Amino acid sequence: MRTCKFKLLWEEGAWHSESIDADFDITLESESLDVLVERLKIAVQDILEVDFKYSGDIQFIFQAERVDSMKAQAS
Repeated sequence: MRTCKFKLLWEEGAWHSESIDADFDITLESESLDVLVERLKIAVQDILEVDFKYSGDIQFIFQAERVDSMKAQAS
């Protein structure tokens, strides 16, 4: 089984992916976390099949982190 790990970050109004794998680097972006996860699954499957000639099970591990900021205004 091949394991692919991604860090998903919410910044500036969109979700961004960051590959934690050393074998290949893939970065995608989406306004929806669910859409980003599905896009990553398809992209990774394509990369493994075409570039690495891999056929087998793929396990995905996603770590999500949301970063927000705001300005506090004392009254």
